[in-house]
Amino acid sequence: MKDIWEKLAEEKRPILMYGMGLGGDKILGYCEKKSINIEGFFASDGFVRGHSFHGKRVMSYSEVCEKYGDFVVVLSFASSIPTVMGQFIKISTEHELYAPDVPVAGDELFDMEFYKKHEENFNLARQAFADQRSRELFNDMIMFKLTGELKYLFRDISTPDETFKEILSPESYETCVDLGAYNGDTVRDLRGRCPNLKKIISFEPDRKNFLKLEKYAIENCPELCETYNCAVGYEDGIKYFSAEASRNSALQEDHINGNGSRVTEVVCRSVDSVCNGRTIDFIKYDVEGAEHQGLLGAKNTIKAFAPDLLVSMYHRSRDLFDLPLLVKELNPEYRLFLRRFPYVPAWDLNLYAVDGK
Repeated sequence: MKDIWEKLAEEKRPILMYGMGLGGDKILGYCEKKSINIEGFFASDGFVRGHSFHGKRVMSYSEVCEKYGDFVVVLSFASSIPTVMGQFIKISTEHELYAPDVPVAGDELFDMEFYKKHEENFNLARQAFADQRSRELFNDMIMFKLTGELKYLFRDISTPDETFKEILSPESYETCVDLGAYNGDTVRDLRGRCPNLKKIISFEPDRKNFLKLEKYAIENCPELCETYNCAVGYEDGIKYFSAEASRNSALQEDHINGNGSRVTEVVCRSVDSVCNGRTIDFIKYDVEGAEHQGLLGAKNTIKAFAPDLLVSMYHRSRDLFDLPLLVKELNPEYRLFLRRFPYVPAWDLNLYAVDGK
């Protein structure tokens, strides 16, 4: 089969990009590498304000339909809002639409070459899941990443309530670790789900987000919250961090990020160092591509207590096989499950690990 990039490179019809911003910048970069020509840019009717993107005037959807007739749509922004996702689906019934999967972190592109290079690891990861539903969702995610076709995103959708009820055991959690705590949203959620909760240890590297987290904790549950303005990693130290107060916040390899602007230094701590032998019942990882290092930094805690894990696995292209295999390596007794919440593209894809003993 041909992947999305091969198909777009061979396309003879005009290719129009739906959306702009950082997602558009990133997709345009890969299109350039793959010799794919983007004819122009458009936004939904009612959202065009006479602005331009990459030197071209942004048109409305109605305008491009009238001007081009038959054209191909490349979606360049993400959303979990039902009405917006509905608009994606509507446009896909009127024109051929692709949603390229480009990495949130790192620069490995999930194309056919990448899949073939790691096919053995994909097969091993598929076998590691405990139920058929997870394996089928795993296959759908591979197909979406290779094809960019929306149909693979909507065949199996879960909700947080379902996963906490069917997979996790919140009624037994007394001490939880929240990695990538943002503004305290997970703290709020766990307070409502865990009747026996006594402590939440939260890491948040972005200073603006941390202040919101700390404010919520002080005003609502100071005795419950233990907060750290730090990133999570394999060991304690100082790392470089691009602070965007959004999904674009992430650890960097050096003091210059991808667009040439400077980043800040941030303290990095491991779970093992902070928890220091305390019994941990649950760990949530949503750390914008640092999940692998964060898991390694919790290896002693995982070995000693086998806490339930919730691990985001959509930031890096290799997360789909790398994170399940790493979790099984850290604790072979874990039972693994894969679930996904509504999002376009394949974000909010989560790995769950529960003790199988």
